[in-house]
Amino acid sequence: MDNIAFDYVVLETDDSMRIDRFLSLKLEGISRSLVQRLIDENKILVNSNPVKSSYKVKNGDLLEVCDFGLEETDILPVNIPLEIVYEDEELLVINKPSGMVVHPAPGHYQDTLVNGLLWHIKHLSNSNGSDRPGIIHRIDKDTSGLLMVAKNNEAHDILAKELQAKKTKREYLALVEGVIVNKRGRINAPIGRDRSNRLKMDVVASGKEAITNFEVVEVFEDTTLVRCILETGRTHQIRVHMNYIKHPVFNDPVYSKNNHTEFGQFLHAEVLGFTHPKTKQWMEFKVDLPIEFSQYLNKKRIKTD
Repeated sequence: MDNIAFDYVVLETDDSMRIDRFLSLKLEGISRSLVQRLIDENKILVNSNPVKSSYKVKNGDLLEVCDFGLEETDILPVNIPLEIVYEDEELLVINKPSGMVVHPAPGHYQDTLVNGLLWHIKHLSNSNGSDRPGIIHRIDKDTSGLLMVAKNNEAHDILAKELQAKKTKREYLALVEGVIVNKRGRINAPIGRDRSNRLKMDVVASGKEAITNFEVVEVFEDTTLVRCILETGRTHQIRVHMNYIKHPVFNDPVYSKNNHTEFGQFLHAEVLGFTHPKTKQWMEFKVDLPIEFSQYLNKKRIKTD
């Protein structure tokens, strides 16, 4: 099923509950009748297979809900504090905190970056659909850092084309497990959906081109701080690529077996650069690490000393 918006692995505590009731409880703003309609349209699958509304979920089932789209009226402005790094008549640059979802999706309708943007900004582009106003690109929920947001469709289309042409500068800081010996490296490995676990992406021969360059910034006893420079922008790209070379992002809840803190993966979009769509001037922004990330690094430095 294409355009998966939500997937969930059933836990033992949810065992034997009807799927329509289960999903209406799990998905914010989704009624039981809507769940039943989506099931009838085969837009909800269990372990990649269609089921009936009467199906009772089992421990370990993988439920997949298609991105069936949202009506514009479903997305409400919410007074969510936003860190606006830059703003003019064409665009904004936002420093997104770790833990915030970028755009509405099943399970997240009132706590996303888009909800906050609609509260603070009168006009946003709709080139990417009415459910993603202003959104040109996204970063994962538990990844912090810089995003550009368009206020009109002309700016959106210019910035999106620049991104597609690999002219946008995007640099991330990532703390990864283990000590990386080489000072720098280039990972060129295609990324697609993991065949055995649709919650994950993986390096697969049939995947889309994905290229990540990295350089070592600081080495600790059992971890390494690296700067990752993206040439492409695939889902979970840095997380998948670093895991592929046996150095998963520290504290990654999906790609690492070691969870150390309540903070999400230690991955931060530190630098964002692009050509302004109207003035044609190059613009570049840089934001500090989240306090949880920087404090953890300081603890590692003390131990190293």
